[in-house]
Amino acid sequence: MILSALLTSVGINLGLCFLFFTLYSILRKQPSFVTVYEPRRVAEEKSQQRSYFNLERLLPSPGWVGKAWRLSEEELLAMSGLDAVVFMRIFVFSLRVFTFAGIIGFFILLPINFTGDQLSIEFSDLPNKSLDSFSISNVNDGSNRLWIHFCAVYLFTAFVSYLLYVEYNYISSKRIACFYASKPQPHQFTILARSIPVSSNSSIPESVERFFTENHSSTYLSHNVVHRSSKLQGQLTDADKWHRRLLHLKATNHPRGKFGRDGLFGLFGRKVNLLDHYEKKLRDIEDNIRMEQSSLAGKEVPAAFVSFKSRYGAAVALHIQQGVNPTEWVTEPAPEPHDVHWHHFSASFIKRWIYKIVVVVACFVLTVLFLIPVFIVQGLTNLDQLETWFPFLSGILSITFVSQVITGYLPSLILQLFLRFVPPIMVWLSSMQGYTAFSQIEKSACVKLLWFTIWNIFFANVLSGSALYQVNVFLEPKQIPRVLAVAVPAQASFFITYVVTSGWTSTSSELFRLFPLICGFPKRKLSGKDDDDFEVPAIPFHKEIPKIVFFGLLGVTYFFLSPLILPFLLVYYCLGYIVYRNQLLDVYEPKFDTGGTFWPIVHSSTIFSLVLMHIIAIGIFGLKKLPLASSLIVPLPVLTLVFNDYCQKRFLPIFKAYPAECLIKKDRDDQNDPSMPEFFDKLVTAYRDPALMPINYSGSDRTPFSP
Repeated sequence: MILSALLTSVGINLGLCFLFFTLYSILRKQPSFVTVYEPRRVAEEKSQQRSYFNLERLLPSPGWVGKAWRLSEEELLAMSGLDAVVFMRIFVFSLRVFTFAGIIGFFILLPINFTGDQLSIEFSDLPNKSLDSFSISNVNDGSNRLWIHFCAVYLFTAFVSYLLYVEYNYISSKRIACFYASKPQPHQFTILARSIPVSSNSSIPESVERFFTENHSSTYLSHNVVHRSSKLQGQLTDADKWHRRLLHLKATNHPRGKFGRDGLFGLFGRKVNLLDHYEKKLRDIEDNIRMEQSSLAGKEVPAAFVSFKSRYGAAVALHIQQGVNPTEWVTEPAPEPHDVHWHHFSASFIKRWIYKIVVVVACFVLTVLFLIPVFIVQGLTNLDQLETWFPFLSGILSITFVSQVITGYLPSLILQLFLRFVPPIMVWLSSMQGYTAFSQIEKSACVKLLWFTIWNIFFANVLSGSALYQVNVFLEPKQIPRVLAVAVPAQASFFITYVVTSGWTSTSSELFRLFPLICGFPKRKLSGKDDDDFEVPAIPFHKEIPKIVFFGLLGVTYFFLSPLILPFLLVYYCLGYIVYRNQLLDVYEPKFDTGGTFWPIVHSSTIFSLVLMHIIAIGIFGLKKLPLASSLIVPLPVLTLVFNDYCQKRFLPIFKAYPAECLIKKDRDDQNDPSMPEFFDKLVTAYRDPALMPINYSGSDRTPFSP
């Protein structure tokens, strides 16, 4: 790719970013869009309704930037939990890493690369020169200047490792501090027991009661057996929908609004009195729900939430094998009551094991199928190849601006559009694995999407673009550094444009909330919902964290190969830091809190990025005829893996479970808390399936799940 094509892509994306920022700063002031841009504040009744008109509402203003910047970490922790703090710490960590890398790369390595003459670059026609002139490929083979790159790799690795240790230590201590400061929570005293064995002369509740009374008599408190209520979940959703419609209709004062058609979207079917129609529909659904609830008495699932009198007692039951057969009485931590995913409790141990294999196969098939758009994208980056495939386009491709848009902007845009379908698929695949909490599903989807992105966006583009016919050399491990050293630098220009398109524009569109804005209006009109009837969204960690981490991988990998990518990454991380602080303040509301357990994913992926950089460095110094530097890099990945092993042993156990020291200290503090008896009374019913709770939609305006 030539420099002018990159500048064309940057210009297009800068224009889109400016447009999104301008429209956001105007639309957020309009009363009709308050549920789009400030749903969290509306739900918390903190948003100021602007019913009067003034000129200031039509002018863009940057006031929201200062508000987001002033948000402290303590305020963020209080309003959104530790997961949100960890999410923003990823941006802070990345900014520190690439600020340091940018100083070295942009002011030292980039001039060295550009002043080389390996590619015979002429300064007279710079806009039409390849971006390879800014990469290590332009440094002469065997040049002593390559030792500066060698030192940069060592210095950068040491700095990133130091920051990783500092962040791991900070977040782990923050996790313990939050645990000490927290009030007693039901999931701290509860475990989930699955694959419960049942004899012919006893029921599941009796088996649970007998087993834990005999084996945990001093700490056992109560249990709640899970029922097969998946059918009820759908009926409750329908009842809630009709109840909301009925409340909205009753709030409408115009008589005409109470008549309509009972067909699709209210456009078809016979004309009815909507008030009577909705009330009858709601009563019928309630009757069906009550009949289904009464029939669930003997439809228990061999799983139960078991609560204990102390956190330590729950931890002992959780971490010790309960039965002689390890496939029975399988215990796992209980999620928060509102985090429980009630649909997948019926699967046995064997079924869950089979589902995991099926999901692995499905992920592999999805990865293979995604190679099709990757090949299309790589074809667009090569005009000669594109003209070979489509000769009739040769005339259009000869136009300078068109060729610059096709090679500089279109490939990243197409890849970004295809990637939008992947996160929902990963969530669906993770839900098939039998996880019992939405947070577990999201963490699993996050890991799947991260490695899918690394393989399909990084390795697949690298190999299909530069070394497609050399894949067989991966059967010889000694050839891997050499193959990557040839393939990775050749794709630097594509990944720079990918950062601009997928990073800058995507982050700006996140602020603008284009899809909620477009879909919200027809949804309200067709479903009869008003602005008071909306759901506050939760931040999609499974989608955003892989993107942030993947950009980190690109920055680490291309730090010494093509430092030109570093300023674009810094702009992305600065944008993301401000935008997501604003979104956490005004838009997103936490649906669960894992206690910062997303950070180990970030740590492991950063270690992988460092090791990948080292492998490429070994190959690149070998290709550049500097074998001594290549040999001296070999200890670096080993030292990095040793450092990672130390961090995993030092910090990772804290993220898996709280230590006994913390549990016992909290239990002792609770002994002097007068509110604990009331808490234990609520704990007995905390994990009762909401589908089994009595309902009363039509009788009164009480909340849907009030007993």
